[in-house]
Amino acid sequence: MQSFLLIPESEWLALRAEVSQLAQQVAQLLQPAPAASDQILPTEQAAAYLGLCAESLRRARRVGRIQGVRLNEKDWGYRRSVLDAYPLRYHRPSPFNYSI
Repeated sequence: MQSFLLIPESEWLALRAEVSQLAQQVAQLLQPAPAASDQILPTEQAAAYLGLCAESLRRARRVGRIQGVRLNEKDWGYRRSVLDAYPLRYHRPSPFNYSI
C-alpha cells in the first residue's frame, strides 16, 4: 500500500525549483577544479630554490623522496608545489647542539 500527501501547487512548484537548484549546485561541486599552473623548474634552479646542491636533489629523486618530471632524455624538472612541500616533509632536527 502506498501513501501520498496532498500539498498546494504553489508549494510543490517551490519544492521542485529548490530541488533543481540543489541539483545544479551538486553538479558544480562535482566538477574538477581547474588546476593552477604549477611552474616546473630544472634541476639546477630547483636545487637553488631548496638550498641544496644539484646532486643532493638528484639523489633525493632517485630514492623517491621527491617527485620529478622528465623534461628530456637527460634532464629532470620539479614542480614548484612539490619543492614547497619537500622541506616540510623531510625536515629533520639537527643532531648537533650549536648553543654554547
